[in-house]
Amino acid sequence: MQQPTQLRTGVVAAALELFATQGFEATSVEQIAKAAGVSRSTFFRQFGGKEDVVFTDHEQMLDDVRLFLERPHDDPWAAVCEASERVFDHFVRDPELARRRYEVVRQVPVLREREIITVFRYERLFDEYLRGALPGLAPIDAVGFSALVTAVHNHVLRQLLRGQDVPVTTLRAALDEVRRRYGVLPDAADAASDDVVVAVFPRSMPIAEISRRVQAELS
Repeated sequence: MQQPTQLRTGVVAAALELFATQGFEATSVEQIAKAAGVSRSTFFRQFGGKEDVVFTDHEQMLDDVRLFLERPHDDPWAAVCEASERVFDHFVRDPELARRRYEVVRQVPVLREREIITVFRYERLFDEYLRGALPGLAPIDAVGFSALVTAVHNHVLRQLLRGQDVPVTTLRAALDEVRRRYGVLPDAADAASDDVVVAVFPRSMPIAEISRRVQAELS
C-alpha cells in the first residue's frame, strides 16, 4: 500500500506529464486519476483541483517553513535564510520533477499568476516572522530583507530549473551576501569582554538588530 507522500508524488508526476503532452486545459481530473492509478475521490481528497496538483509541494513547504520559524532561533536573520535554504533543498532532491513543473507553469497564464501569489506568501511569512522576532525593527527593514531573500532564492532556483547543477551551497553563499548588505552577518572574530563591551556596527545595520546584539552580549 502506498504511503500518502508516495501517492501524492505519483499523482503530481502523472499530472505534469499529461499537462506537458496534451495541455493543462485539455487534461481532466479523470485522466490524471487514471494515469496515476487512483480513484477520482482519492484525487479530490489529496488535491482541491488541477492547480493544486501543480503547487502541492509549495503548500507543504509553506507549512514546514511556518513550523520551522516557530521554533526558537538565536539569530532571526539567519533563521529566515535557513528557511529559504530548506525550500531550495526540497527541490534539489528531485530536480527533474521541479523542471517539469516549471515548464508547465511557464505555458499557462493562470498558473503563472498562482506562482506569483505563492512567492509573495513566502515573502510575507518571512516579513511577519522578523517583525515578531525583532521588536522595534523598522517595517522597511523587515520587508526589504524578506523581499531580497525571496528574490535571491528565486534567482538561484531558476538556474536549477533551467538545467544547471546548482547545490544548496550556491544559495547559501548568495544569502550570506544578503546578510552582509544588511550588516547582520556576525563577524567570527568578534570577542566579548566581561567588564567592558565596545560595540562597532555597520551604518546599514537595522537598529533592532543592534539592540538585539547588545542585549545578547550583556545577558
